[in-house]
Amino acid sequence: MSTLPIIQHLIDGQLVNGGSRSQDVFNPATGQAEKRLLLADKLTVEQAIASAHAAYPAWRATPPLKRARVMSKLKVLLEENADAICALVTAEHGKVLGDALGELQRGIENVEYASYAPELLKGEHSKNVGGGVDSWSEFQALGVTAGITPFNFPVMVPLWMWPMAVACGNTFILKPSERDPSSALLVAELALQAGLPPGVLNVVNGDKEAVDTLLADKRVQAISFVGSTPIAEYIYATGCANGKRVQALGGAKNHAVVMPDADVPNAVSALMGAAYGSCGERCMAIPLVVAIGDATADAVVAGLKVEIAKMKVGPGTDASNDMGPLVTKQHFEKVKGYVDQGVAEGATLVVDGRNVQVPGHEAGYFLGACLFDHVKVGMKIYQEEIFGPVLGVMRVNTLQEAMDLIDAHEYGNGTCIFTRDGEAARYFTDHILVGMVGVNVPLPVPVAYHSFGGWKRSLFGDLSAYGPDAVRFYTKRKTITQRWPSAGVREGSVFSFPSTR
Repeated sequence: MSTLPIIQHLIDGQLVNGGSRSQDVFNPATGQAEKRLLLADKLTVEQAIASAHAAYPAWRATPPLKRARVMSKLKVLLEENADAICALVTAEHGKVLGDALGELQRGIENVEYASYAPELLKGEHSKNVGGGVDSWSEFQALGVTAGITPFNFPVMVPLWMWPMAVACGNTFILKPSERDPSSALLVAELALQAGLPPGVLNVVNGDKEAVDTLLADKRVQAISFVGSTPIAEYIYATGCANGKRVQALGGAKNHAVVMPDADVPNAVSALMGAAYGSCGERCMAIPLVVAIGDATADAVVAGLKVEIAKMKVGPGTDASNDMGPLVTKQHFEKVKGYVDQGVAEGATLVVDGRNVQVPGHEAGYFLGACLFDHVKVGMKIYQEEIFGPVLGVMRVNTLQEAMDLIDAHEYGNGTCIFTRDGEAARYFTDHILVGMVGVNVPLPVPVAYHSFGGWKRSLFGDLSAYGPDAVRFYTKRKTITQRWPSAGVREGSVFSFPSTR
């Protein structure tokens, strides 16, 4: 029997066991199992749904201002417990502590935005739309909602979802990634301390059985998802078939265009963080550089080689390290296989990180920064999302050629352009078929009061994540038209369609 600490579920305000299956949670820097995660079965998930369903009427009736005050208290608790939260992220995901703190801060910004609920839910009012007739719209809660979140942002992405959902009056069930669930569970416990009533937020750890239970149960009204495109498609199709509102964010293959007039040293510095930060495990990472002209490409590759040589790879707990390990051994082998494939397909491997060694952490899942040149469209390393520290450089002759490449790709999550030319930047931002665009900004992740979402096969559903779209996703509009006839006045029947004429 395992003697590892057990990670439980949070249901109706209590940590509980549930499910007969379990799996190890590893520290990717050491390759050692450090915790044991209980995997929820159908019955356990249904208990969480029942708790959320029972809590919904009272929570829906709670004034938005009181719901918002819980979010304000949670923001303070998250800031006070930042070190503990980030330590859990680093221990289970592997990213360096500074990166974990940046992730948490972005999540806190979404909590702060959710605390504006009284303003966001005000609705609209029109007086005298007809003789003595007033009309207004309200944004009402849906009921029980759910979120399925990925391993790469175990704190931030859950905070994209449930704070706004509950601020709008819904209850919520979170299924975090089974690879690094502890930080999301701690945040949920802090929400209880902030005053969130039991049952309003439940956390169930699990795999496909838990997901399928959420997708099938008629009490769940809406589901948010972030992950790979194949799973996003499955979530979207299955959820919609079961009558649910669904937003499913999928994969990405983000291109960075470098123009001949770009400030190449600054572009290289920006690309280093965008390509290799968090070991490349970001849906907004830059895995491809499209250089306009050979001279531009040569300068970018030369600059990247110099900067890569300065990088320090090691455990995320060491603040001097730039990059930690990949999240699991399986993912390490997968990313390494992509590098092997790129070499086999004829791309030039300029920097090979496959044999990096971290003294004292030989069993960790460390892969050094890899850099390819002369990447071509037909190559697997161009077409597929690698989700690792692998950057490829492509060479084209014109901006339009670069844009045609980007527009032809199946993903349309993020992109950016490095240039000093305002006309080129404006043309690029106006015409590129991508949801999030940066100009001299390599990771154009919207702030909390905008919304996050790609185009094409990067997003399934009509509404993006967080920001104003989240208010629309987690509410439904109701329009009321009202008239009070004058006392003692008898009105005749009207058979024509009502109008203001």
